[in-house]
Amino acid sequence: MEKRNNVYQLDLKEISLKNGDAGKQSLSLNFDNHDDLFQIFEVIQSKHIFENKETATEFALGLKLFTEVMLKNKNNPLFDELRPAILDFMKKLKSQ
Repeated sequence: MEKRNNVYQLDLKEISLKNGDAGKQSLSLNFDNHDDLFQIFEVIQSKHIFENKETATEFALGLKLFTEVMLKNKNNPLFDELRPAILDFMKKLKSQ
């Protein structure tokens, strides 16, 4: 049986650059994730780990994008040293 995932679209647009120039680039990315990301955003925000909701959402999105890539590439040696630390980190995060 095929495992189903949630499918998302992420639109990223440069607004302004640190040198003062207006941003010009944009990116649209479709990706899937086994978790309900919007529910995770709410959970992370409710834990009050960070001072504001935007930071909590940035953190959750970055973490979920990264860990999903790790899961999909579990045999990639690039993640060998990092995997145990990420597992410990996720346990700590979920226990808060």
